[in-house]
Amino acid sequence: MPFSHLPPGHQAQILEALADGIYTVDQQFKITAFNSAVEKITGFNATDVVGKPCHDVLRTSICDTDCPIRETMATHKPVLNREMDILDRDGRKHHVAISASTVLDGQDNTVGAVAIIRDFSEFHPERIVARRKYNFHGMVSRNPAMRRLFEKLPDVAASEATVLIQGESGAGKELVAKALHELSSRQQGPLVVVNCGALPEQLLEAEIFGAKRGAYTGAVENRPGRLEMAQGGTLFLDEIGDLPLPLQVKLLRVLENREFQPLGAKQPQTADVRFVTATHRNLEQMVQAGTFRQDLYFRVNVITLALPPLRERYDDLPLLIDMAVDRFNKQYGKHVRGFSPEALQKLIKYDFPGNIRELMNIVEQAVILCREGEVGLEHLSASILSPKKLPPAARLSHRRPDRDTLLELLKQFDGNRTMVAKELGIERTTLWRWMKKLDIL
Repeated sequence: MPFSHLPPGHQAQILEALADGIYTVDQQFKITAFNSAVEKITGFNATDVVGKPCHDVLRTSICDTDCPIRETMATHKPVLNREMDILDRDGRKHHVAISASTVLDGQDNTVGAVAIIRDFSEFHPERIVARRKYNFHGMVSRNPAMRRLFEKLPDVAASEATVLIQGESGAGKELVAKALHELSSRQQGPLVVVNCGALPEQLLEAEIFGAKRGAYTGAVENRPGRLEMAQGGTLFLDEIGDLPLPLQVKLLRVLENREFQPLGAKQPQTADVRFVTATHRNLEQMVQAGTFRQDLYFRVNVITLALPPLRERYDDLPLLIDMAVDRFNKQYGKHVRGFSPEALQKLIKYDFPGNIRELMNIVEQAVILCREGEVGLEHLSASILSPKKLPPAARLSHRRPDRDTLLELLKQFDGNRTMVAKELGIERTTLWRWMKKLDIL
């Protein structure tokens, strides 16, 4: 027999026997029942709240936007484990999950709704406190190497020295650059980003230095470069190891003389800019190989900050996943609680060649596919459940593999260049250049 068909006395006995908070409302959202468990959570007595609108009592963070009771009354479908914050009688915040479904009369007509409240406040604040405790300018980490890096950043930011951030693709180098900018005296100025591996040489030159009308075919108007756009602020040159040699010479002049000349310009301009650079490459090896200028290396390498890959900071996985789940829940209007132990174990065993960028993609996909509750194994991609092993010589070396190795990788991933680049920890444009040099295109 449905709960709503039981005599009122039996209903009350069942409500009091349950450990979770239970309350019911009528069609006008006025409370009709309120058990002792929900009294404990809210601090209100049943005698004080029966007959009052539920939003006046629970005061949730989503009453007006995403109310589970309103939704189940409108759709006649149950709503499961919707997380939210409620304020108790004394103004204390409780993080809870509410499930709701309609209440029917003897003729199966909707006469109200019943809600079950599960209080997470005993442990959920620890997640919030931990995230706040280990947050540093948008970066979250409890890893000792990362914490040491965080300690250095204020001192480095206070100088005008050029900084080189070393770390694998997707490890968060741009976040470090952003923190340096925010901590510096230039924080009121712009932070301008250039990816040196994203454009062909001529377009990259115009992108960095700017171009005057008629400087090259297609230059129909004056175009300010990123150097000009960054005046008074910070210019972040990402993947500087991909900068072509002719542009390395021009950048060296800027670093030495603090002047630059747009394409087609007759007079140089002053560069009032703080330079931060980053690379996933070994610039010392590139200098020895003659693909990166030694004098430029000395200029950009005044201060070096090493960013560890995600596989060396697995202690950060729970924090990062929790942060990402919250972000994508808000973005997609989902209510995913987190990852199941089985799914988390799979991630712990995975080595994340794409680092945090790849983790964010994994969590985003899982949140999209997960309809309710926790992310399970069924929401993870095959590459996580059964990761393909790369040849040892190529795996995460960031050095160009030989032709046979690269052909084998392309075969393993059915020609999918994006996946090959991700597994090698490089940009897709870098893979394209390697393939061109090895005559694979």
